[in-house]
Amino acid sequence: MSFEDGTTTTTHMLVGADGAFSKVRPILSEAQPEYTGVASVETYLYNVDEKYSDTAAMVGDGAMYALAPGKGLQAHREPNQVIHTYVTLQRSKEWFNQINFNDTQHVIKHIESEFDGWPESLTALINQTERQPVLRKVYALPIGHRWKPMKGVTLIGDAAHLMPPAGEGANLAMYDGAMLGQAIANHPNDINQAIASYEKDMFPRSEKAAAHADQFLDILLGENTPYQLAEILTETLDGK
Repeated sequence: MSFEDGTTTTTHMLVGADGAFSKVRPILSEAQPEYTGVASVETYLYNVDEKYSDTAAMVGDGAMYALAPGKGLQAHREPNQVIHTYVTLQRSKEWFNQINFNDTQHVIKHIESEFDGWPESLTALINQTERQPVLRKVYALPIGHRWKPMKGVTLIGDAAHLMPPAGEGANLAMYDGAMLGQAIANHPNDINQAIASYEKDMFPRSEKAAAHADQFLDILLGENTPYQLAEILTETLDGK
């Protein structure tokens, strides 16, 4: 392999663990991540119990979802009185591209206008942000993304199965790494057999997770939100 700084290396095995826009993936697959039509604007509030008590009460000690079709606030409590929020909108890339994300007030003006009429305790998650808002466009690879075996090369994590956030991305990446490591331990003298064993298990597992993530995105922002999510959470709490 050749690197940007001009150095090269030779290896018996190459693992693409380099995320959504992997430089390794094109060796195996022509698939490209596609924009899902959804993006989040990331904000933070600090010292919330003293400075934003009403908002802190709304979020509580865990996570809070405030949802409507096509938009929502997903906030969660972090240590030291921090509330971390994803302000999520179902809008085109062009809609987001018109916003100057180097200008905090410009961002707040555009994003907050999408939540006109919402309680101040919720819109404070947007207009009181104490860190410059960051745009997070959501991309995904095709559900069931696979590739033909190639000697000595494979992928793990988002490089292999990029999907909308549904609470499983980091877990899947770590599990991929563990399973690939186990496969290598089981076939120490045959890297290609190890890769084949790992991919045979990883492909259906990641396809199932990607389908679930796609469904969860619709639950959060689709026409039946927030009622469908409330029903799922109620059934989970009731042990059904």
